Amino acid sequence: MRIAVLGAGAWGTALAHHAAARHDVLLWGRDPAVAQAIQQRRENAKGLPGHVLAPGLAATASLDRALAHCGADGLLVLATSVAGLRPVLTQVRHLLDERSGAGAVPPVLWLCKGIERDTESLPHRVFRDAFGADAAGGVLSGPSFAQEVAQGLPVALTVASTDATVCERTVAGLHHGPARIYRSDDLVGVELAGALKNVMAIAAGISDGMHLGHNARAALVARGLAEIGRLGAALGARTETFMGLSGVGDLVLTCTGDLSRNRQVGLRLAAGESLDAIVAGLGHVAEGVACARAALRLAQAHAVEMPIVSAVCDVLDSRCSPREALAALVARQPRHETGTT
Repeated sequence: MRIAVLGAGAWGTALAHHAAARHDVLLWGRDPAVAQAIQQRRENAKGLPGHVLAPGLAATASLDRALAHCGADGLLVLATSVAGLRPVLTQVRHLLDERSGAGAVPPVLWLCKGIERDTESLPHRVFRDAFGADAAGGVLSGPSFAQEVAQGLPVALTVASTDATVCERTVAGLHHGPARIYRSDDLVGVELAGALKNVMAIAAGISDGMHLGHNARAALVARGLAEIGRLGAALGARTETFMGLSGVGDLVLTCTGDLSRNRQVGLRLAAGESLDAIVAGLGHVAEGVACARAALRLAQAHAVEMPIVSAVCDVLDSRCSPREALAALVARQPRHETGTT
């Protein structure tokens, strides 16, 4: 199968490296120097330093070439951030229309986990805005640190789409070696879980940075999952999705693994660093920062109470300190564990 991966960051590079063990893969990045380095030195020193990439993995800085490589019978993977998804989809749509029209659109798979800041849209809504409601698209999500995938360590992921072709090609392209790919048609549930676990990871980082202990972190993960489930129910997601790989699996990984950028944000906030300094120093996108505010607005629009997300927003926006946010959470009135708030 011919696969084009758009986005030469850590996750896009790692997934392209994995797919290239079995398939004809072309990785696109905006920076010609990165593409040249991958071609010549077999390393993406900027996005995924220290990993020798598959010999068959090719790279380019030409978006048109990447789309031509994929063709209508391949798989187009978008490894952008949530903020970059709409601009890249718009470019892709324009180039495909110029080439041969709607009939040339391949199945599209996106990897980003978040909520668009200005529209409170999940990624599938952004995709439909660009390609229409009938276009074949889906999300790949689950517990997955790019560095471990690049090392060839085991990973299990979920592809979610209402289009069977998207699921079939994703499984055909990525289900091999150490990677298992499961299928789902709960697009909203998988996307929402992937977005909100980043916010919960910031909260977990704050908790651990304040040395609150394992009990507190476990409680935070459990109550965070409850918040995710409440908003998911309001948006039409299925409860069982949040018990799966893209739900509790990704939540636990991101809240406990030190490779998590969002967890690192929380740790550094607890240490007293400013958000601006943290974001500037990361070198990569921490989706939970922008997602927290969008998630809170989405929850308010659906009358869903999300106290952990609200507390994270208060800290991010300097309305209170981490310690004051903790005090407010602990002081909340007792209630039934399985209630709606």
